[in-house]
This record gives sequence, C-alpha cells and structure tokens, in this order.
Amino acid sequence: MSYALLSAGFLVVAVLGGVLLARAAGASRPVLPAVAVAGAALLVLTAVFDTLMIASGLFTYEESLVSGVRVGLAPVEDFAYPLAAVVALPALWALLTRKRSVPAGALLRHAWVASRPVSWVNTAFPFAAAMLLTTREIDWLLIVGTLYYLVPYNLAMYGINDVFDYASDIQNPRKGGIEGALLPPAFHRPMLWLALATNLPFLIVLLAAGTPLSALAIAVSTFALVAYSAPGLRFKERPGLDSLTSSAHFVTPAIVALALAGARVDAGLLITLAAFFIWGIAAHAFGAVQDIVPDREAGIGSIATAFGAGRTVRLALALWLLAGVLMLFAPWPGPLAAVVAVPYLVNCAPYVRVSDAGSARTNRAWRRFIWLNYFSGFLVTLILILFWSISS
Repeated sequence: MSYALLSAGFLVVAVLGGVLLARAAGASRPVLPAVAVAGAALLVLTAVFDTLMIASGLFTYEESLVSGVRVGLAPVEDFAYPLAAVVALPALWALLTRKRSVPAGALLRHAWVASRPVSWVNTAFPFAAAMLLTTREIDWLLIVGTLYYLVPYNLAMYGINDVFDYASDIQNPRKGGIEGALLPPAFHRPMLWLALATNLPFLIVLLAAGTPLSALAIAVSTFALVAYSAPGLRFKERPGLDSLTSSAHFVTPAIVALALAGARVDAGLLITLAAFFIWGIAAHAFGAVQDIVPDREAGIGSIATAFGAGRTVRLALALWLLAGVLMLFAPWPGPLAAVVAVPYLVNCAPYVRVSDAGSARTNRAWRRFIWLNYFSGFLVTLILILFWSISS
C-alpha cells in the first residue's frame, strides 16, 4: 500500500468522524475561522519540523511508496495527519465541552489518572523494542505504534476498567491516585467516548499499514483490551482467564510489532515471548491479592478471590520462577534476563502465608512492584543493547 493511499484513507476517516462529532456537538460546534488559523499553524510547523527531522536522518521514506511531491523535504502525504487533527479534534473538543456535558478539563484530569502514567512504558516499550530490534531503524510506523501503545492504549485499557469497576473501586482505599482513578459516574460515558476517539485513528493506521497476520495480532490485542472489563465478557471476573487476559495486554504489543515488522519466528523468540507471558500472569495474580476483600464485597471474582491469598501468592512465585528458568534456554544474551525474576521473588516471598483477611498488606509489595518494573526495564534494555551489538 502506498503512503499516499494510507494517508488518504486516514484523512477520509478523520473527516467523517469530524462531521459526526460536530453534528453531535450541536450549537457548541467549532468556530471555523479559529479552526482555519490553527490548521495553518499546524501545517507550517509540520513542514518545518518534518524537514528538520528528515534532514537529520531520523526519518527515511521508500521512494516507490510516496508521490514525490514535497514541501521542503517533507512528502506531501505527511500533511494528512495535521489536517486530520484539525478536522477531528476541535469537533471532539466541542462535543466534550458542550452544555450538559462534563467539563473538558476535569475529564482530561480524570483521563490522565485513569491511564496510569507510571505504567505507560509497560506497553510502549515492548512494541518499540520488538520493532526496533527487527527492522533496525526508526520509521514512522515505529513512532505511530509507540505513541499508540504509550497513551491511547492505556487510556482504553484502564479507562474501561475504571468505568465498569466503579462499584468495587468506591470501596477500595487504594483507588484515586497512582494505582487508578476513582471515576465519578458523570464521567463514565465521556471517558468511553474519549477512549474510542483516541484509539480508533491509530488502529486504522496500524491495520492499513500491516499484513493479515499483523491485523490478526491487532484484533486479538484489542479484543483482550475490551474483554477484560466490558460488560457481557468481563474476563477479569473469570479466575485464571483474568490473569491470562491481563498478561496479553502487555505481551500483544510486542507481538503486533513483530508481525508488522515481519520478524522471523524461531525457538528463541517463542521462548522469550512465553517467559514474558508467564511473567505477566504472575504479576496480575499477585496484584489481585490486595483487592480480595473489596472485590468480594462488590461481588467481583478474580484469581485471588477463587484461590485465596496465600495460594495465589505461591502461584505467582512459581510462575516468576518458571519465567526466569525459561530465559535460561533463550539464545545469548537472553539467559542474562533470568536474573530479572529475582527481585520479584524477593518482593513477593514474605507473603506466602498471608490470609485473605490480611491480603491488603500485600499492597506494600505491589507499590514496590511498580518501581521494580522500571529497574527490570533498565536491565532488559541493557541486555537488548548487548543483543543489538552482537547481532549487528
């Protein structure tokens, strides 16, 4: 598919979305002169910054896929994206700020908290690392995909969860901060619309740029995103399936990237993905322990409410240990990553005999777990750099 055709399709979707959003906004629809001024400024900035980035070698284009018409050094197709933003975003803003709606500023503040900023890197990093190690270059698809898995993906994943978990969250003292938003009912519908509006354009681009295999990976990833919390599916209330789905949230961005980049699948890659997936199951299971009491009071099931606190902690320990052992069989320097399991085992081990009634105590370990992820990410990054240097 040519870049021009891809950009045209994206622009058509943005125009249709902008028209529908503007109609829904009614009398609050955007002021066209203001939109025109903002659009002109965006186009100028796009021409300047794209030219600078292309000149510095940050971007390259396959000449056979672009029209050849350029503004500065920027292909004319690049201007489809600021045009799409100018058409769609003011209409979305008008819809969200219309009378009878919630204040847009308050909605954005809730969206910020709901998206769990401290966890953004947990989904963006797997995508970016997998694609960069496969393609060995930074191109527009890597940037678009990384941006998607950095913010919109997390907004949808956690925002949907916060909307449909409200009955449990209002009884959970750890909600309302770094560990998740306490989203008032008035913001539930706007939050779902905001998640849809921010995810759909990225998904369309990734689908259009990929192959049938990458489309399948995106479909599985998106289904897991919705199925975890949405009514009717609620995988998070099915013990065992909840941990599997949660782990998929973090592993599928890497699989999508590998599929988009056309990676060669071999035993080493499968072992690494399996270890990552098992690590994710352990992380979810241990995280569910701290919520046993409020979840039961709200009638919400989980792997922890079904197995009990102590057994779930021991299961998490076994899975983290298995993930570490699996990495010993990955190609060099993969075995170095086995050491990443050790901090999680040390952090989790003191709670092997925790009771259901005292399960909230594990929140102390969970808060350490959040920061352990950054330390682990640092170690994994060093190993990936070593892999890059060896395989170059």
